[in-house]
Amino acid sequence: MKAGFVSLVGLPNAGKSTLLNRLVGTKLAIVSDKPQTTRNRILAVRNYPGGQVVYLDTPGIHRPVHRMNMRMLDAANDAMRDADVVGVVIDVTQKPGGGQRHLSEVIKKLDRPVVLILNKIDLVAKRKLLPLIDEWQHVRDFAAIVPVSATTGDGVPALEDAVLDHLPTGDALYPEDYLTDQPERFFAAEIVREQVLRHTHAEMPFSTAVVVDKFEEPDEGGLLRLYCSILVERESQKPIVIGRRGDMIRTIGTAARLELERFFDTRVFLDLHVKVKGEWREDDRLLDEMMNRKHHL
Repeated sequence: MKAGFVSLVGLPNAGKSTLLNRLVGTKLAIVSDKPQTTRNRILAVRNYPGGQVVYLDTPGIHRPVHRMNMRMLDAANDAMRDADVVGVVIDVTQKPGGGQRHLSEVIKKLDRPVVLILNKIDLVAKRKLLPLIDEWQHVRDFAAIVPVSATTGDGVPALEDAVLDHLPTGDALYPEDYLTDQPERFFAAEIVREQVLRHTHAEMPFSTAVVVDKFEEPDEGGLLRLYCSILVERESQKPIVIGRRGDMIRTIGTAARLELERFFDTRVFLDLHVKVKGEWREDDRLLDEMMNRKHHL
């Protein structure tokens, strides 16, 4: 059989997380239209009749500003280095710029098969794809170039075939029922953070984080209890998350609880608090806890 690691890399907002969720058939990575939503490397296993693919969703490649950004970039670089195949996800609606030029330089140096994934083809006319393909073909010799829509699923079977074709032959790397290496606490925090991103103002995403303070396994009645802190950097940001008379925090909490109940398939009690912690993006101890950094594969 074919078996190996496939890293999904690209610029922020290229649609890597939506694509990962589509490939594995379940929602593991949170999705938002805000850049730098993905902060961790997320591993997800998909079994096919002819093989096993271990997909790695990665933070978008960007210019690091804080320690957190450096760790995000490290996660993306580690995933590329550990992969058997690298899938470079390009947003076909995005105009070329400095980010794409930097990405081109990064993938030029890769010494393994690289599949170019042209994502969001449902949002552009087909005639616009040919010049784009021609442009990228000058960057390097790709193992395959596959237009897809992670949202609709169009082109995804062709992508899966291309990936399997270029993986090494070998035994399965994980048991058949294995899905991901991230712990339940990680997904709990991410589900809450997704709702913070969805409901708060545009200036909030970069400066908010969610920490699980307490995770109590379901009791005899099947109730899972979660106690989480939403971190903000400045005192002035706290009222934005709490809202007038607590309206915003209730909205976030209700939406997050419904998602948590769907994800964990049990009833959930969710307790949210907003805390001000200046410069949390530079706090190594907190980043260790939140980003749950993995060793090389």
